[in-house]
Amino acid sequence: MKHVIGLDVSKGKSTVTIYDSYRQCKYEGEINHTRRDFEQLHKRIVDITSLDDQAPDIVFEATGVYSKPIEAFLKDYGYAYCRMNPLEANLQMAKMRRHKTDISDAHELAKTHFKMEREPTYIQDDYYEQMRALTRYYDEIAEEMILLKNRMHSILQLSFPELEKILTPNSALFLNIVQLYPHPTLVLAHSKTVIKNRLKANTRKNLSLERAEKKAIALLEAAQNSYPAIKSTNVRCEQVRDYANRIAELKDKKEALVQQMITLSKDRKEYIVLRSIPGIGDSTACRLIGEMGDIRRFQNAKQLNAYAGIDIMRYQSGNTQYHDRINKRGNKHLRKLLYFMVCAMIMKKKDKPNHFVDYYYKLKTQPQRKPHKVAIIACINKFLKVTFQLLTHGILYDYETALS
Repeated sequence: MKHVIGLDVSKGKSTVTIYDSYRQCKYEGEINHTRRDFEQLHKRIVDITSLDDQAPDIVFEATGVYSKPIEAFLKDYGYAYCRMNPLEANLQMAKMRRHKTDISDAHELAKTHFKMEREPTYIQDDYYEQMRALTRYYDEIAEEMILLKNRMHSILQLSFPELEKILTPNSALFLNIVQLYPHPTLVLAHSKTVIKNRLKANTRKNLSLERAEKKAIALLEAAQNSYPAIKSTNVRCEQVRDYANRIAELKDKKEALVQQMITLSKDRKEYIVLRSIPGIGDSTACRLIGEMGDIRRFQNAKQLNAYAGIDIMRYQSGNTQYHDRINKRGNKHLRKLLYFMVCAMIMKKKDKPNHFVDYYYKLKTQPQRKPHKVAIIACINKFLKVTFQLLTHGILYDYETALS
């Protein structure tokens, strides 16, 4: 048996314990997440490696961003490590009586490592880390856009509610008009020709003169019939302009992020396979790669299901038995993405048929019809099973083969 190094990671520092092959503690101390302290830890690992003729096992509990410096240090020096899920670590270290301190946690992580068969953490290629970061950035921007759109909607109901009736609220033209004319008084101050030319000049996408004139006429009619609750000099008119400008910028940033992900992924096997599935576009394919990561770290589709958090949780004790439900202990971002992906597939069933949608309608039409969400989760389960096989073997999706 080799030495074991247990690390209890906290903000900016870690508590270190080292146990020898006889399960005796040989060192207990604390390191800061600095280059100097990491170099000292590296020297200790080198000494242990020369003593045992093999590198020690290193185990620590994942603590979000605070454990990333430890991971970066271990990756840079090529050390294998075991990164524990906090829930799993808590269950393995559970006792009837337990003192919860950083030192005791570091000792327990090391001591339980002698009893548990812990597999080294699979180290993914940097590509997957980049895709994860880009995907999460994309999601953050999407959430911020939703917040800003709600705020913009609230103010427009006071200043110029007719805008949302004559234009599509998510369009670039709508955002441009909100910045130009957040109040009907501002529209009435200009002629049809001036409005038309301003729309033409300020719209980023090519806007024909004919369409610009139609929008100018519609704006004038709406402005004449509007009865705003606030005046054009109200500060909220300037506020809604800022919201529209910020949403337009975020919209462009989202498109840029998608292009960046496509550039990174266009030659990757995962991207090509996912894009072959009807109903999955560039954005969804890239975001799925970002959230699923390297598929090779899963041994089977059941592990992928558990990672997504859609594995079944069953509870029965004596005469008490609850309905089965999904665990929801996995990646909530991946679960949300898969849910809306299947919903989008169902909406586009006529243009892009696939057997996941067929399975959904089969569940909805059988004698004991499944509720909508239950059927969606079943489709996600099937999608992950099929995707795991396709990605593992590098096979493109084929609808006819799937039906057979």
